[in-house]
Parts: sequence; structure tokens; C-alpha cells
Amino acid sequence: MTTRIFQPLPLEAGKHFLLDASASHHLAIVLRARRGDSVTLFNGQGGEYPATIRRIEHRQVEVELGAHSDRDVESPLKLHLGQGISRGEKMDFTLQKAVELGISAVTPLLTVRCNVRLVKERFEKKLQHWRGIAIHACEQCGRNRLPDISAPMLLAEWVERVSVEQAFVLDPLASQSLKQRVLDKPFSSAALLIGPEGGLEASEVALAQTKGFAPLSLGPRVLRTETAGLAAISALQCLAGDMG
Repeated sequence: MTTRIFQPLPLEAGKHFLLDASASHHLAIVLRARRGDSVTLFNGQGGEYPATIRRIEHRQVEVELGAHSDRDVESPLKLHLGQGISRGEKMDFTLQKAVELGISAVTPLLTVRCNVRLVKERFEKKLQHWRGIAIHACEQCGRNRLPDISAPMLLAEWVERVSVEQAFVLDPLASQSLKQRVLDKPFSSAALLIGPEGGLEASEVALAQTKGFAPLSLGPRVLRTETAGLAAISALQCLAGDMG
């Protein structure tokens, strides 16, 4: 696969296009690209454009776009992850891998046991960081549509707002397995609620259930927060998405 570059601008076949500073630096300095090299551009709205590097000058890269390709690798399962915010690299890792696994939307959640306290003025900076991780994950894994990464939200607010056909909350005390849930009632959109380090409070699980979230167990072992969400996403994609 050629190097894939996200550019949040209108793209058009046959046009010459100057890449932004970040993409230009990545190609010219990090990858040491040369004139004539092939790359692929996408803007997150669907499809992609093969492109050829025409000029590298003063660390600025100019490419010529080829014909639009409607290549699409999105899962038929629209999956919204509500993830209790974990510390530092754990949250970054969860987000990156969730995008690779085909998540449609992610909302970072402020929960009772959440050890991260984001003050209002840091929200935007953290949100841009998370969206950057999602963009790079899309570049790496071949996705041409960007998942929606929402601003941090209170758990109680999210379970009230989210609108899907089926919703699940991970609960180690739950008696019904994911396979049973999927077989009992097929669906094409789902929400998945995962706690932070330390898990969800019993009151939070109970609140989610009052809003239609079915308690779900992933087996007898206790999983870390960065493992639980990814395991559940993988299982859902196997049972109701495009990994089966």
C-alpha cells in the first residue's frame, strides 16, 4: 500500500495540490520521498485519489491527483464507543485500535472512577489530540471516512443521548453473552459502554440499564479497560460486522 495522506480540503482529479505543512514534512523529511513517488490522498468524506509527487521545494510538496476511486472499507455495523477516559497512553491506544477495528464514533466519558480530570480550557486541546490519533489510524489502516470523535461528556448525558438499535454495557456480573445477544436480536448499529481503570460503579451500570443498555459479559476473566473495549469491538465485528 502506498503512503496515505489525509487532507481536509476539496480534492479533484487532475488538479495539482500543495500538501499542508505537516504532510509535506512527513513525506519530504521523514519518509525522504522523491519527485515521481506515488501517494494516496483522502479527505475523510469517502473515496480516495492516487497522486504523484511533482515537486518538493523548501519542504513543501506538490502532488498531481489521479482519478477518484470510491474504495470503501467501512463496516456495515455502525458502532459507537462510549469509553471511560483512562490515563495518557492507554486512552490513545484504545482510540487508535478502535479506529483500526472499524469504530464509527467515539465519545470519551467522564465517570465516577475516572482518574482524569479535564478542565474546560483543556478540552479542545485534548480533543484535537484524539482526532489526530484517529486521522493517523485511518491513514494506516486504509479507511477513507473519519470516525466521529466527540468532546468529553458525562456518562449520564451520553447514555441519554446515544441513538442506536442495540446498546451494551460491559459488566463482569452479567449472565448473558454477546453471542446470545446478537443471535436473539440482529442489528446494524450499536453502542458500547466501557468503564475506565477501575471499571464502572454499580450505580452507573444500573443507570445505563434504565436507558436500554443490556449488561454484557466477555467471559470469566477480568479485562483492563484498554483490552475490554477492543475485545468487545472485535467480537461485535465478527458477529454483526465485517470480520466474520
